[in-house]
Amino acid sequence: MSIAEWRQQLKLGKVSSLELVEEKLARIKKVDGKLHAFLEVTSDRARADAKRIDEARAKGQELPPLAGIPFAIKDNLCTKGVLTTCSSKMLEQFVPPYESTVTERLWNSGAVLLGKTNLDEFAMGSSTETSAFGATANPWNLARVPGGSSGGSAAAVASGECIASLGSDTGGSIRQPASFCGVVGLKPTYGRVSRWGLVAFASSLDQVGPFTTTVADSAEILQVIAGRDSRDSTCLEVAVPNYSETLNNSISGMRVGLIKECFEQNGLSDEVKKSVLESAQKLQLLGAELKEVSCPRFNDGIATYYVIAPSEASANLARYDGVKYGYRSMSTDNLSSMTTASRTEGFGSEVKRRILVGTYALSAGYVDAYYKKAQKVRTLIRNDFDNAFKQVDVLLTPTAPTTAFKVGTHSADPVSMYLSDLLTIPANLAGLPAISLPCGFDEAGLPIGMQLIGNVLEESRLLNVAHQYELEAGVMSGSPAGELIV
Repeated sequence: MSIAEWRQQLKLGKVSSLELVEEKLARIKKVDGKLHAFLEVTSDRARADAKRIDEARAKGQELPPLAGIPFAIKDNLCTKGVLTTCSSKMLEQFVPPYESTVTERLWNSGAVLLGKTNLDEFAMGSSTETSAFGATANPWNLARVPGGSSGGSAAAVASGECIASLGSDTGGSIRQPASFCGVVGLKPTYGRVSRWGLVAFASSLDQVGPFTTTVADSAEILQVIAGRDSRDSTCLEVAVPNYSETLNNSISGMRVGLIKECFEQNGLSDEVKKSVLESAQKLQLLGAELKEVSCPRFNDGIATYYVIAPSEASANLARYDGVKYGYRSMSTDNLSSMTTASRTEGFGSEVKRRILVGTYALSAGYVDAYYKKAQKVRTLIRNDFDNAFKQVDVLLTPTAPTTAFKVGTHSADPVSMYLSDLLTIPANLAGLPAISLPCGFDEAGLPIGMQLIGNVLEESRLLNVAHQYELEAGVMSGSPAGELIV
């Protein structure tokens, strides 16, 4: 059920917050040994919070909108007093003394923490296979990946282990796993949601967003976590609209642009292309006008991203030196060799690869040829989107070129792994809001995702179109309890 439906059940006393939490904890115990979506389950805290909410409800106290709703949190969002590892040996023992802004806002709205979810190490990956603590499986087929880097958060929602979760999206790390796991994944406009307390990967690209089973739930969660934060200088000082208020508006006359370059990809699966184009026809039945548009530099996004993101990662991860916090090697006794050994032993191969690429791109003699040129291309990509939005209201693409691939498929070929984010990266480079929602299945029974991209700060319009499609298509995200764990 949606958050609104659970809230009504709780209000009527048909279920208590504690009963709801116990059901989710039982579900985790039943299936997570196969999935490995969670790194840590905070059972005692969840039960204590649920009891407190039930007592307040029994006293007739007015409760916040998410009171008693069980959430899972990606393990790169700091949670005070709870391990935050980023799925890395480097932060294996790190317990933050502070709370991230987004999780603080969730707890203030009554949400209950079930635990922290698995991810690619430091959010660097597209399959959740680079986690130092083991990979996560896809609930629809355990031999397939759940996507990444937020694969644990997506799998937890899809398998019914929680009602909703938070992830982070640097180049598609919410939308791509949402597509692979058959759930809704929303990346807001850059700066709409605070990044304070999110362990940094690439600071000009990172953004926090929700995984849910319905678009309406994503709207509710965005309402809670969005808004100005004085602790984050990149957080926009603009009013937050009521996202749920406009969900049921008609989309008749809305102009939906199909990005030509996205449907001409050599690696685009025929099944994915067919399903997404059929979904576009459903929007047309609702009165939307379909129009082909061109973003000529769309396909340059992936090369641009893999210069900018590693460069920013190189700068951000320089803080892990084995001195103040994080993993420290005990194999040496002088500062320089200790720092080198700590980084060599503490970081996994994918993280080290990106640090090396980024350091090279920023080095003297190469910064003009690579990093500065990538920033110029980034501006051109943004200009292409600006031109497209002069013609249409929202843009439509597949979320990923294929459905979930088999575990280990791209392990020996990093470049082929990077290409799985080909269709999601440009929205991050341009700072645009985007959402992935289920639109069908392939012949193997794996979910297919459709991506909608909106203009800056136009989440309301984006959610409106997504919600109307969801109603028209009769989409129910997620998986029936127990049915999809093989």
